[in-house]
Amino acid sequence: MTATFTPACTTFRALHENGCFILPNPWDAGSARFLQSLGFKALATTSSGMAWSRARPDGGASLDTVLAHLRTMVAATPLPLNADFENGYADDAEGVARNVRLAVETGVAGLSIEDATGDAAQPQYSLGVAVQRLQAARSAIDAAGTGTLLVGRAENFIAGNPDLHDTIARLQAYAEAGADCLYAPGIHTREQIRAVVAAVAPKPVNLLVGSTTELSLDDIASLGVRRISVGGALARSAWAGFMRAAQLLAQGHLDTAFADAAQGSQLNALFGARP
Repeated sequence: MTATFTPACTTFRALHENGCFILPNPWDAGSARFLQSLGFKALATTSSGMAWSRARPDGGASLDTVLAHLRTMVAATPLPLNADFENGYADDAEGVARNVRLAVETGVAGLSIEDATGDAAQPQYSLGVAVQRLQAARSAIDAAGTGTLLVGRAENFIAGNPDLHDTIARLQAYAEAGADCLYAPGIHTREQIRAVVAAVAPKPVNLLVGSTTELSLDDIASLGVRRISVGGALARSAWAGFMRAAQLLAQGHLDTAFADAAQGSQLNALFGARP
């Protein structure tokens, strides 16, 4: 392993070598610290969770906002942090390379580049363009020498093109382009997961579990998945609790609005401790 790899990147890469671990997605420093207290080994940002906390839709945050968020999240805990870096905040490969360099400088241990364009008329970049973008990200990371893990994402199943054949072809191309880990958010059946894992082996696969599933952690591990992330699910769960309490308050239900509220003393103890 290259001597210039950062400790966080070295630790993060080791987590992908065997077994299956859960990579939860906090949306701010406080949620990151709480997840650390539960014993998770690494964390990942969520573009949607972060955007919602700023009254923006998913994908609506600027590059500068995202970079500032990454610096805040890296500083929040000593755990390795994977950045949800969306599409690299650029369409062209040169722009992706420039922005990935900026993301790496924040201290993240990993980052993902997706092939979604944000354009409803053409939801995904052509395969050729998508590969060039991954290659640019790979070159930027290699030039930095930090060992930051690169995740290649095929967005087919959440971009209106649930074509498993095309998804696999894209993931294989991204692996060839230098992605260290592959990710196809939206796949969920055993057959889909098994096919993706086999297609990119021996490289690790990330599985999104953003809603209730019949699959247990052991089930998912047995399918060969190396890591499980939850996207904006934790942020949505927090919003659900807030919205429920606020709606009860608006209706004058002072007797029930805060029935499920956390204790201030518990939160003070958590945040009073060293990270």
